[in-house]
Amino acid sequence: MATYRLTLEYDGEGFEGWQLQPEGRRTVQGVLETAVARVTGQRARVVASGRTDAGVHAEGQVASLRLDGELEADRLRRALNGVLPRDVAVVHVARAPDAFHARRDARSKLYRYRVWNGRDRSPLRERRALCVTHPLDLAAMRRAARAFEGSHDFSSFRAAGASTASAVRRLLRLEVAGEAGAGVELLFEGDGFLRQMVRILTGTLLAVGSGRWAPEDMPAILAARDRRRAGPTAPARGLTLVAVRYDADPPRDEDRGAAAGPVDSIDRSAP
Repeated sequence: MATYRLTLEYDGEGFEGWQLQPEGRRTVQGVLETAVARVTGQRARVVASGRTDAGVHAEGQVASLRLDGELEADRLRRALNGVLPRDVAVVHVARAPDAFHARRDARSKLYRYRVWNGRDRSPLRERRALCVTHPLDLAAMRRAARAFEGSHDFSSFRAAGASTASAVRRLLRLEVAGEAGAGVELLFEGDGFLRQMVRILTGTLLAVGSGRWAPEDMPAILAARDRRRAGPTAPARGLTLVAVRYDADPPRDEDRGAAAGPVDSIDRSAP
């Protein structure tokens, strides 16, 4: 058996999320496993670093794949891209240690949520961003974001009905970048995320930026451990999984003390 590490890019709009689902619903895992079977003749399971919800995009989703026999990595990449649909692509393939597991070995994930804050809607941006046409107070959003960094019980920020045993997660970084009246990005990096956690945090920070809450309200919302206390769930279309980090990966610029980059989660469920 040979183990491969795949890096994937996909447009989430046409998928019902990553994970295989009944009744023939279209998922990223489903189309990828079908492509693997066409290329290799093997029915192999593709394991992702974490599930993404319906409509969520990826620039750097990581998956592991075990196959009988050994194939040249770049040849496998080209063959898969030759049969995959246009809204998903394998951007890199590498041989990995036999024990490599994309989900269990992930150390952090980086997510980006995009907001277009122009005074008018932007039809060309609406597939990849949430349009908010009233001015946002980014300074207030940045002050509010500080309350969420570190380890906390994020029960107020997980989808209703989610059954994860523990709601404690560690946010390594939460940044609000960009310019009011133009493009705004919310960057989340953490060692794990609850289902829809990134989107609920985004909705809550946007409520702060819109004047509904003050930054000083955030600790009480966290402490309540009650989903009803937090803001709305932001739409999936603005969310992208940017990168997944593993112990064996080379240090990033921010690890050397440079300016911080993007973000996200290790996710046992979906952000």
